[in-house]
Amino acid sequence: MCGIVAYVGHREAAPLIIKGLKRLEYRGYDSAGIALLNGALNVYKKKGKVKDLEETIASENLSSTIGIGHTRWATHGEPNDRNAHPHYSASGNLAIIHNGIIENYSSIKKNLMKKGHVFHSDTDSEVFIHFIEDIQVNTGCLLEEAVRLAMKEVVGAYAIAIMDVTAPNQLIAARKGSPLVIGVGEGEFFFASDATPIIEYTHEMIYLNDYEIAVVRDGELTVKNIDNDLQSPYIQTVELELEAIEKGGFDHFMLKEIFEQPRSVADCLRGRVNADSGHLVLGGLREYIDKLAKAKRIVIVACGTSWHAGLVAEYIFEELARINVEVEYASEFRYRNPIIKEGDFVIAISQSGETADTLAAIELAKSKGATIIGVCNVVGSSIPRATHAGAYTHAGPEIGVASTKAFTAQVVVLTQMAISVARKKGTLHEDTFRRLLFELERIPSKIEKVLQNDEKIKGIAEKFKDARNFIYLGRGYNFPVALEGALKLKEISYIHAEGYPAAEMKHGPIALIDAEMPVVFIATKDSSYEKVVSNIQEVKARKGQVIAIVTEGDKLIPTMADYVIEIPAMHEALIPLVSVIPLQLLSYHIAVLRGCNVDQPRNLAKSVTVE
Repeated sequence: MCGIVAYVGHREAAPLIIKGLKRLEYRGYDSAGIALLNGALNVYKKKGKVKDLEETIASENLSSTIGIGHTRWATHGEPNDRNAHPHYSASGNLAIIHNGIIENYSSIKKNLMKKGHVFHSDTDSEVFIHFIEDIQVNTGCLLEEAVRLAMKEVVGAYAIAIMDVTAPNQLIAARKGSPLVIGVGEGEFFFASDATPIIEYTHEMIYLNDYEIAVVRDGELTVKNIDNDLQSPYIQTVELELEAIEKGGFDHFMLKEIFEQPRSVADCLRGRVNADSGHLVLGGLREYIDKLAKAKRIVIVACGTSWHAGLVAEYIFEELARINVEVEYASEFRYRNPIIKEGDFVIAISQSGETADTLAAIELAKSKGATIIGVCNVVGSSIPRATHAGAYTHAGPEIGVASTKAFTAQVVVLTQMAISVARKKGTLHEDTFRRLLFELERIPSKIEKVLQNDEKIKGIAEKFKDARNFIYLGRGYNFPVALEGALKLKEISYIHAEGYPAAEMKHGPIALIDAEMPVVFIATKDSSYEKVVSNIQEVKARKGQVIAIVTEGDKLIPTMADYVIEIPAMHEALIPLVSVIPLQLLSYHIAVLRGCNVDQPRNLAKSVTVE
């Protein structure tokens, strides 16, 4: 959600910033802009895509070695040119880019208007830079001090970068609740919402903490906290290759990421699982496994696809480890008065590690004495830093807005966690433990086999690309998969779809079934198989069109279903890792055939960093 890129150094800033904004397009946005300092402080901004901005500024003199750039996802004010970032201060001497929301901007704006301030947009971001300049003018302080004082007054979440026409070699940045990364080069500095725009130039990164202010002046970086104390930022080397954030010959990032899942799952298992030796160790949880095995209750908090991964984990933890698990939407959890006690464990799941609602849920749970475990993909992100322990998914960058490999990687980590706890607790027989490890190691090859059905699934997509509604049904471990399949279709094809436990069909959804209704069944050979067969018969009796995901060699369901996609047999607890793959491909192909923007679906952002 929104993207920041800024640069100060010896390179030409404009092409670097434009390229960086393109790398952040996956976050979702509706307008783009840059500001450059070359004698004057010049702002160029445009509603639409980065390419629209490029066309607008093609004839401008863009020579500058300092600049800021932004892609905006509208919150305050509709998407248009004047609400796009950057924004000027009242004098025009300052320019700001801002991710986040200033919740008390309205009262600040009223006070500034009484002083004669005139605003040219509907945004809270313009209010922020006017407020900073007003403090500077009235106190006579340095700009960085004005930023610090403003931070003490504003309420909300933000990552900002500011340029000053009177300081041509200075960039100031700050964050609270919205991510900001600083790339450290030789006499140059890069600022961005994540590492993807920076990695081409340096692997040395600083992840700015909440309430920290970074100042680059004349080639030197200083970082202070909101109390004006000098900080010693930790510079870490980010192991991310440029090829990982490029399409690599695929038509879309989403398709690339679907096909990367054999590798991403293998990376998630590497160094953690060895079936031959009976080895299973999650290094980031080593100190907490004993305590987790004694837990009476686990609460999982997440949003969207991560919430579906949490539902799968609920089944696995309860079956294998016999621990009571509750799965909560982080956005609802934070606004209830949840019953959390010391001794409870909270597992927070987030691909980006920056999800605002999940971060707020973590802080609430911590305040009540819970132990927090994080499951995230992005090293150095906010959630891993806010938790007591955790495990990275090692899925690599996920650029497509609709999560695919993030889901399977999260389920793999959570499965390993549940198996580890169950073994420590003594609720898992050694033979079952070894079998689960053995089968986990073979999940990548089983996903690879399912991916070979891509052309067949594309053919099925052709039949249903004009459908107006879909129903997805599954039972047991496959119920969360049904929810995830429906979400994927909604997200990228804009077809209305709902997922249900198959047995709930008779409690309402069956009224929708007619000859025009596609019904997707995840109908693998498991403990609910016979029940799902009955559900399929009920749908066919009402002339519904059935697409079934079945276990290889199934002879019964193919005689009933209109379309069948086979997946290999495996332990019931691991089925979601493979049964979800055909649903990802089905959604992808339907969306492409409908002419949808698969990687950047309308109204969606990759990382929801504000409410």
